Amino acid sequence: MSRMIWVLAVLLSHWRRHPMQLATLLIGLISATALWSGVQALNQQARLSYDRAAATFGGTRTAALVGRDGRSFPQRLFVELRRAGWPVSPVLEGRIQIGGRSLRLLGIEPITLPAEVGNAPAIGRAGLRSFVTPPGEMLVAPETLSELNLPDGATPLSSGGTLLPPLLVQPQLVPGVLVVDIGVAQRLLNMPDQVSRLLIGSAKGRRAPLENVVGDQLRLVEPNAESDLERLTDSFHLNLTAFGLLSFVVGLFIVNSAVGLAFEQRLPMLRTLRACGVSARMLNTVLLVELVSLALVAGLVGLVCGYLIAASLLPDVAASLRGLYGAQIPGQLTLKGEWWIAGLVISVVGALAAASASLLKAIRLSVLAAAQPYAWQQAQHRWLIFQSALALAAFVAAGCLLWFGDSLVSGFAVLAALLLGAALGLPAILELVLFLSQRSADRPLAVWFWADSRQQLSGLSLALMALLLALAVNVGVGTMVETFSRTFIGWLDGRLAADVYINAVDAAQATAIKAWLHERPEVEAILPGGRADTQIGGAPAEILGLADHATYRDHWPLLEATANAWTRLRSGDTGFISEQLARRLKLAIGDSVEVPAAGGNWTLEVIGIYADYGNPKGQIAVNIAALTRHFPEIPLTRFGLRIAPAAVPVLISSLQNRFGLDDRNLLDQASVKAESTRIFNRTFAVTAALNAFTLGVAGVALLTSLLTLGNSRLPQLAPLWAIGITRRQLAAIELLKTMSVALITTLLALPLGLGVAWCLIAVVNVKAFGWRLPFHVFPVHLLQLLGVAMAAALCAALIPVLKLARMQPASLIKIFADER
Repeated sequence: MSRMIWVLAVLLSHWRRHPMQLATLLIGLISATALWSGVQALNQQARLSYDRAAATFGGTRTAALVGRDGRSFPQRLFVELRRAGWPVSPVLEGRIQIGGRSLRLLGIEPITLPAEVGNAPAIGRAGLRSFVTPPGEMLVAPETLSELNLPDGATPLSSGGTLLPPLLVQPQLVPGVLVVDIGVAQRLLNMPDQVSRLLIGSAKGRRAPLENVVGDQLRLVEPNAESDLERLTDSFHLNLTAFGLLSFVVGLFIVNSAVGLAFEQRLPMLRTLRACGVSARMLNTVLLVELVSLALVAGLVGLVCGYLIAASLLPDVAASLRGLYGAQIPGQLTLKGEWWIAGLVISVVGALAAASASLLKAIRLSVLAAAQPYAWQQAQHRWLIFQSALALAAFVAAGCLLWFGDSLVSGFAVLAALLLGAALGLPAILELVLFLSQRSADRPLAVWFWADSRQQLSGLSLALMALLLALAVNVGVGTMVETFSRTFIGWLDGRLAADVYINAVDAAQATAIKAWLHERPEVEAILPGGRADTQIGGAPAEILGLADHATYRDHWPLLEATANAWTRLRSGDTGFISEQLARRLKLAIGDSVEVPAAGGNWTLEVIGIYADYGNPKGQIAVNIAALTRHFPEIPLTRFGLRIAPAAVPVLISSLQNRFGLDDRNLLDQASVKAESTRIFNRTFAVTAALNAFTLGVAGVALLTSLLTLGNSRLPQLAPLWAIGITRRQLAAIELLKTMSVALITTLLALPLGLGVAWCLIAVVNVKAFGWRLPFHVFPVHLLQLLGVAMAAALCAALIPVLKLARMQPASLIKIFADER
């Protein structure tokens, strides 16, 4: 053991003499761990919220019996099943409006509610009498109570003017959910003796076969480990994970470069230790202990940095998930112990992966080879051939995945294979370009310039690969975001065609507002609207009611439609479907789709497909009159107005003064567009932040590689100084070499980035969201990134170049004395 400690002390002395290399290694591990763990913290926080939502009185986590066609069914089936030995409990679900806010209403039967169901135990045992006896209680989450701006114990009115039970705060509930006794829910939803589903408890006992009790009226739904909300947000979190993984890989490039150069400089030390009797096994064991120790230290610091990154990005992530998916994410991080352990493990695994090539090279090199200062460069040609073969294999894999893959994971695999192939192929491409430049040079200094650039390439290749990846992803994501931004703005102009949007508190207020508006001469049209929620193909969907008016006919963003589509929409048996629903159900113009409704399945012929960007749910647009016939329970409190733009402020002020409408119930087109654009911008704020982090890490990789190479470059530069080239000229040459390889890398990154953008738009977005954006190229954006990349390369090269320019002649003379 004492021998191992002495060997470790000898190895650690290298870091004391080369603190910049130690800083490089730690920075790489810290940045890689911080970015990866930060993204995982965001994902974990979101999934904790999804679990909380899914476990609310069963949800998808509990086995249940539902209607064969997805509709509600008579309450008598619950009684018959209980008599037959089935431990079932009824639940009625619907939506109710309070103060213009649409909330999910759950009616439960607390006496029969299974004890293992979600948050039920606290409700089933505490205050049972007050919950089930008139006027009952309405359980609500603290966040919902705050959003409604109501005190605990308040008795608000519903949109239909019905007095609701007193509100009682229940901390276990998720926001946006109201829980009452099922009898109260049946009255509020106007669904007497109806049940949405029957939760099945785990109590054992003899049960009659389901078919013998209820026939084919009900079907069993097994517990699902993944909720609807989790399915909807999978693509969002997969995007975050992909960017976190990319940042992690870029950080490991720094570690790989630092470890490789440290091993190169420590080869004489390793030879000496071996000559003194240290076995190869002990030496490599100590090297592993040293690396793991450094990885644990860097991992702890990286976890702290990752926590800070996650805390700073959480508001944007929460706003995106709330605006896009309706997911309620707390504003504070709540992390499990597994996150801290996983962060340390990923730091150690990443360090071992980054150092594996150097460890293998050190094991395979003989003791005599270790004494050669440039043993690494001797194997460079073989490594280039090997890397080129791997790059070709990666490109072939990307092509196969693109051709045969049919999932979101395969889409990201295409991206990963494309980027991996480009990164592995970069050194060979640079070697070829520099070789051709060397052959075309005719002056001695120019020949040396290109030849020395080739020799220096081995030490810079990893940093340049990191720069290539960071730039390509910046180009790809930037192109996608700019394309989405322009398309989104044009789409908003079509979807938000009305000038003013009103959401009345209840039906009575809606009737009064419409009567008042009919007397206003500036109001050109009142456009009623409605929306119903249902399930189509096993996933949530929305049925949207459109008025038969020129506003929609002229502006609705149809991608394709039959002739006279708007005229045919009036019949009530046709509909437009969103692009994502058409792709998911593989529907085309002329096909039919079955919509579960209160009176039975509603068969609609598809006569149009329209763009519905940003909506994770499938959507069908139908005539508003047909919607109210098939879904008579939906509140008709929403409508839009067409008025002259100049009259909008006066009309809004009059509506607010007369009917007491606030900003939540009364919006003009400009405000709605501004809010939609704000959600859009916050959605991509996280992506932009991760892009900036990745590019910054790539710049640090280039800087640390140049600094670490600084001392090893002196034997190549000293002879030039000896024949009359000044130190300033040497510094200029070194700067020009760095800028040259950085420029070549950047020029290669631009087309690669456009390929990444195409994959994101045509493959990943289609698989993740169901809609496809048009592909555009933005030359100004590419020129800006080119400038940013060259500026980053200049900043990275500036410190070692200035150090060389200010170097004392004695240091250069000493090179000749030390040469062996």
